[in-house]
Amino acid sequence: MSAVTAFREAVCAQVARVPRGRVATYGQIAWMAGFPRRPRQVGMVLKGLPEGTDLPWHRIVNRQGHVPSRGRWWGAMLQIARLREEGIEVDDAGDLDLPRYAWDGGDPA
Repeated sequence: MSAVTAFREAVCAQVARVPRGRVATYGQIAWMAGFPRRPRQVGMVLKGLPEGTDLPWHRIVNRQGHVPSRGRWWGAMLQIARLREEGIEVDDAGDLDLPRYAWDGGDPA
């Protein structure tokens, strides 16, 4: 298995663990996947997911508790809508109360 494949699989495994109604940060996922210095690459893995994936990519936000758009506002709007469907309060700018909704990394209840 290549290093890229191993990284991608580790990231996806951790993202899959984030429970409904909770969020994790890119850095948290990188750390949990065993690659603590690669939060940006976590974003690249999520950006490259196929459309319609079951992976809850929308539960990953930046360390400020913000849904980043990076010029792709339609993706941010979809992410905000999906978070709201799970009961997470997100304002129209993409900000949420990270301490309130943060997942601690433990097994979902």
